[in-house]
Amino acid sequence: MNLTTESAQLVKTLLDKQRHPVSPDSPPSEMKTITWVAIRDFTVEEGKRQIEEYIQTWELLPCWLHSLDFLCSTEKEHNTFYHYRARFSTTTWRKPIQGTASVYFVVYIPKVRPQTLPVEVHFAVESNRLMHTPGRTRFREGWLVDVIDSKTLLRKAVNL
Repeated sequence: MNLTTESAQLVKTLLDKQRHPVSPDSPPSEMKTITWVAIRDFTVEEGKRQIEEYIQTWELLPCWLHSLDFLCSTEKEHNTFYHYRARFSTTTWRKPIQGTASVYFVVYIPKVRPQTLPVEVHFAVESNRLMHTPGRTRFREGWLVDVIDSKTLLRKAVNL
């Protein structure tokens, strides 16, 4: 199993959330999202298809390209987690190859909930600990830019 730090942090946060539920202070604002599949209908491929559909709701400039991969699944006593990684990059005629920024998704399948409920999906941007929930967080293109800029600065600092 090859879990990234970000993906493992998502699982830890979800498990903590189950132990100590927090009620939101304010209702979620209107954001673009999708209707997630019911637990009983979930498959790895359906999860990938729905994450792709969700990414399409983000307001990104057309220069951003991405690929989405299923990483692995992890089993806990009462839950199963499906891990995905979307890698983003931009290309321009001046810089055809630039850095990449990853967004890690976890599809959370509780084993003790009714199978008709939708799956829970959460995501985190590479090098960030904050867990986001579709429909509650508006994705910002600047997050991807910040990751790529940070990597570029680091490469320059260590002469890679």
